[in-house]
Amino acid sequence: MTFKKYLWPAVGGLTIALSAWLLYKELRGLSLDDLWVSLAAIPKTHWCLAAASSLVAYWALAGYDRIALMHLGRKIDWFFITVCSFTTYALSHNIGASVVSGAVVRYRAYSTRGMTPAEIGVLIAMCSFTFILGTLMLIGIILVIEPEVIARFGDLIPVEASAALGYFLLVLIGLYVVASFMKLKPLTLRLSKLGSVNIVYPAPRVVLPQLLIAPIELIGAAGIIYFALPEAGNPGYMVVLGIFLVSFSAALLSHAPGGLGVLELVFVMGLPDMNPADVIAALLVFRLFYLIIPFVMALVVIFVFERSQFRRHEPLDIQRAKHQEKA
Repeated sequence: MTFKKYLWPAVGGLTIALSAWLLYKELRGLSLDDLWVSLAAIPKTHWCLAAASSLVAYWALAGYDRIALMHLGRKIDWFFITVCSFTTYALSHNIGASVVSGAVVRYRAYSTRGMTPAEIGVLIAMCSFTFILGTLMLIGIILVIEPEVIARFGDLIPVEASAALGYFLLVLIGLYVVASFMKLKPLTLRLSKLGSVNIVYPAPRVVLPQLLIAPIELIGAAGIIYFALPEAGNPGYMVVLGIFLVSFSAALLSHAPGGLGVLELVFVMGLPDMNPADVIAALLVFRLFYLIIPFVMALVVIFVFERSQFRRHEPLDIQRAKHQEKA
């Protein structure tokens, strides 16, 4: 048990250290003055477009929870879902170990709406699967349209095989959609602590929004970086999106808080024709709009939520005493 407790923090720490070392090798000639010049060179309109892209991404993230609740047949008001989803992702993106940290926030929030641990477990799994589905679909599309993007990360896969891999991923997505129309029988799993869980194959009314919401979130997040990059050496949005999918997925798998070092390393390697200072500046803008500002807002939301829950469960005699003091 102790081993599992320290496993992911150790993995995250080692990943940060390795990424920091490799990134240092890539950026050892970069100065803070160069970085400041790159930030100052970003047009005001691009700052606004980057901020708008962040809003689109977090709007779509709320759809993850909405889709999962639709799958469970649960009806919860949209405002609560939006706030819960925003807080969950704002914290998990910054803390790392997104599945674990996100599970804590979702359990605390949705348990106040009468959802069982088993239902919350299915909701978490469904949200994670929606992200994976959207990532695979976008990777498939990019490999078909821009197969050369794979060459930016070495010779692991021949460029000629990139398009074939893209079509293969899209076929898998197509099979998933087709299976949703076949009305497959549910599978029942008995879990000792959570009770029985019915695993029901998502219906078309769930699958089709999955294929829309997940790509929108990823497209919005990548848009923050794209609009913060200069035109000189910019390979275009599709390539930036492809690099973002690789870097963001690697950051999540690393369990490093905020993907620290991982995002920067992958992007600097993936954009060799651009000034490293411009790339790092764009990633700072991404961290500001997608990580730092939402994180601060999430802390405020948690404080207000926990305070309201404390007052709701406060003993009646204490509530009366406070009311008399005010009177």
